[in-house]
Amino acid sequence: MTGWQMLLYKEVLRFWKVGFQTVAAPVLTAALYLLIFGHVLQGRVQVYEGVDYVAFLVPGLVMMSVLQNAFANSSSSMVQSKIMGSLVFLLLTPLSHRAWFVAYVGASVLRGLMVGLGVFVITLAFAPPQFAAPLWSLVFVVLGAALLATLGLIAGLWADKFDQMATFQNFIIVPLTFLSGVFYSIQSLPPFWRAVSHLNPFFYMVDGFRYGFFGQSDTSPWFSLGIVGGAWLLVSGLALHLLRTGYKLRS
Repeated sequence: MTGWQMLLYKEVLRFWKVGFQTVAAPVLTAALYLLIFGHVLQGRVQVYEGVDYVAFLVPGLVMMSVLQNAFANSSSSMVQSKIMGSLVFLLLTPLSHRAWFVAYVGASVLRGLMVGLGVFVITLAFAPPQFAAPLWSLVFVVLGAALLATLGLIAGLWADKFDQMATFQNFIIVPLTFLSGVFYSIQSLPPFWRAVSHLNPFFYMVDGFRYGFFGQSDTSPWFSLGIVGGAWLLVSGLALHLLRTGYKLRS
C-alpha cells in the first residue's frame, strides 16, 4: 500500500474494530426514531401526494445517520490521536497534507455510508423502497458525508479534548441536523422559520437526498447541489490549509 492507502486502512480498522458501537448502535437509534415518529404521526401527516409519513421519514433518517456518523468518525479519530499521543507517529511520516485529508475523510464517508445503508435496510420492514431518481440520492449522500467528514476533521484539529469536540457537535451539528427537515417539510413552517431553514445547509442535503426517492422536494435539486457542493469545496479548502500549516498538530 501507499502511504495514504495505509492511513485510510488504519482509519477504517479503527471504527470497524468496534463496529457494534460505531455502526450497529446508530442504526438501532434511527430504527427507534422511525418506530416512535412513525407510530405517532402515521395517518395524521402527509407531506407529498401519494407518500405516507413513514415513507417520507425514511430518507430523512438515513441522511441524518450518515451526516452525524461521518462527522463523529473524523473528529473523534483526530482528538483521540491527540489525547493518546499516537499522533506523533503520523507526524514522523512523509505523508502530505492531502494524504491525511483523503484518508480521514474517506474513512469517515465509508462509516457514514455503512450506517446509512444499515438504516435503509431496517426501514424496508416499515415502508417499501421508492427511487424516482436514484442517482440524485447517491450524489447527495456521498457529498453530504464528505462535507460532514471534512467538518469533523476541522473540529478534531481545533479541539484538544473530547469536551470541546462534544460542544461543537452538540451545539452546531446536532441542532442543524434536526432542523433540516428530517421529520417534516419546511413548507409546513411559518414564513419566518421557512426563511431561516433556507439558511441551513443541512436542509439542502436532506432535501436533495429525498428528491431521489420521491422526485419531489421543497427546492430545486440543482440549487441544493450547488449549495452543498460549494460548501464542501469551502470547508475542504480550509481543512487542507489547516493540515498544510500543521494547525494544532506540531505544538
